[in-house]
Amino acid sequence: MVHDVSEAAPSEAASAVRADAAAPSPTSSTGRLIGLDLARGLAVLGMYAAHIGPDPSVGGPLGWAMEVARGRSSALFALLAGFTLVLLTGRPQPRTGRAGRQAMGRVLIRSAVLVALGYALTCLDTSVDVILAAYGMVFFLSVPLYRLRADTLAVIAAATALVLPQVLYPLRAAVEGGSWADAVIAHDPLARITDSDGIIELFITGAYPVLTWLPFVIAGMALGRMDLARPGIRAKVALLGGALAVLGYGGSWLALHLVPGAQAAVSATTDGGAAASAWWSDAVGDPTTSTPDWLLVAAPHSQTTWSILGNTGVGLVVITACLIATERSARFRWLAAPVIAVGSVSLTAYTGHIIAIKALGIDSLPTFPALLALVCLAAATMLLAVAWKRAFRRGPLEYMLHAATTPARLIN
Repeated sequence: MVHDVSEAAPSEAASAVRADAAAPSPTSSTGRLIGLDLARGLAVLGMYAAHIGPDPSVGGPLGWAMEVARGRSSALFALLAGFTLVLLTGRPQPRTGRAGRQAMGRVLIRSAVLVALGYALTCLDTSVDVILAAYGMVFFLSVPLYRLRADTLAVIAAATALVLPQVLYPLRAAVEGGSWADAVIAHDPLARITDSDGIIELFITGAYPVLTWLPFVIAGMALGRMDLARPGIRAKVALLGGALAVLGYGGSWLALHLVPGAQAAVSATTDGGAAASAWWSDAVGDPTTSTPDWLLVAAPHSQTTWSILGNTGVGLVVITACLIATERSARFRWLAAPVIAVGSVSLTAYTGHIIAIKALGIDSLPTFPALLALVCLAAATMLLAVAWKRAFRRGPLEYMLHAATTPARLIN
């Protein structure tokens, strides 16, 4: 999700204009913005690794790094989307009156553009499960919450993380076992326009079902509502993230070992994956049939409560680490400048890598050297992002998205 600082608070926008890839001054406002861009850049490059990098089965440190990138990068992106929504609608205080209505209008337009762009990229027919349509819809659904306090948003995020995966499971089972879904798809305009399963896929059966990605964005909104400049707040958020990660992955590990027959049931219903690693790894594969035991795993794309808690925890730790590191060390900002630049043009970088995969035929060549492809694409993206940011304020698609939201100024 794109972080357009021009629509954040005026003081932050002024600082961000001066912030480029060449180690900006370490003011509190600028440091926080650059920390977000660093986290977003890591999320984008992590998705590169998940999409075209070596398979985790290569083992060793490289295999571990590739496994960590899977699922957790997109979850980090979703958390940052929630933070961005708060920036767009007013931080630290939400905008009200005409300014509030205009901010909501901009967010809604962004949502529509992201949904359309997501389906357009899906039409390229690459091996990538494009997440932008789900992001756009989650953005749309989160707008009514933008005035809520951080503690209220945190409670809602926790509640949705606990409840929605349990709702998704029977819905997926109902789609698999009934003909009603075919009738819905047949009468769904979105399905006809996009040549997909439309709303059913977007909310229930897709790789990124809206029902279980909503908690990430709401959690990001709660983070955005916090005063991260207050002493000790970022450390508390990092500790909370660590606790959530332990609770999510550790809780899944315990459940899989304590519930009789759970691991065997998960293994029997996946496409050849090993249930022993289901508490943290996507190596478990995808379920081929519905089983309640699947709700015990925490694999990053499993859409379970455990996975949401674990991925959210990792995301919070990464975000707070980026905020602290970029604010405290000019040398670190200089070293991380290429990744920060990628984060500042994240929509362009994400879209560009899917187009590159299609144009170069990377995912259609089984013998293509995955590590070489990843290194070359990541290096090219960082180089182009740094060069672009030295001349322009926003990325190419970020300019397009900003221009698309200008009609919101007409809202009274």
